[in-house]
Amino acid sequence: MRDLGPSSRSTWRIADGYIDLTRGAMERRSIEFRAELSPVRIDLNSTALVVIDMQVFFCAPNPDENPDAKASRRPIAPLSRLIPALRSTSVPIVWLNWGNRPDEANLPPSVRYAFNRTRLDDPQPFLTRGTPQTEIVDELEPHAADIHVEKYRISGFWDTPLDSILRARRIDTLLFAGVNVDQCVYHSLADAHFLGYNCVLLSDCCATSSPSYCTEATLYNVKACMGFVTESPSVLSALNAP
Repeated sequence: MRDLGPSSRSTWRIADGYIDLTRGAMERRSIEFRAELSPVRIDLNSTALVVIDMQVFFCAPNPDENPDAKASRRPIAPLSRLIPALRSTSVPIVWLNWGNRPDEANLPPSVRYAFNRTRLDDPQPFLTRGTPQTEIVDELEPHAADIHVEKYRISGFWDTPLDSILRARRIDTLLFAGVNVDQCVYHSLADAHFLGYNCVLLSDCCATSSPSYCTEATLYNVKACMGFVTESPSVLSALNAP
């Protein structure tokens, strides 16, 4: 027997002179945890954790180099506990990070302007893939089996293969974490919602350098319109429940 596909939930099985197209039907692995505005139950077999922009540029270890990094580093500790727990249950970890082309050929002026307002005369590209500033912070070392997706907009679903990767693995529920919660995290979550995914925001695994009212508005909008909000200890407790 030979499997042909990206994951155990999305594979054809080739054996005994025929091809099995049932795509690895599996029993659910459900967990339940507290969330706002309602407790939720999810299937670990169809869930992924999406970690957004936990990169050196945003979360540099030296706040003197980047004063905003102090706030942006807050998700590191809870993520360092949650990620291994999810990995141990075979939940995919998706690193969704800025990684622009060196020539920025796919970036319109509006995107370039947003990150160059204070240096409009500087021709240097912004967050070019493969450069030190785009690396994931050391404390959250990725594993070989993790999924990496480079993004070029505030939302990680525009001009990227993220949606195709998730659908190929039959993922329908996304846990969101990272920075900035009111910008890249929120807009990626909103687009996921518009695409039909179940969305859960992990509030303690998110942060922003924006004023506090930006976080408040983001949490309100997610709870009211786009999904659910919880904290990582609730998920960890559910994972550890007998």
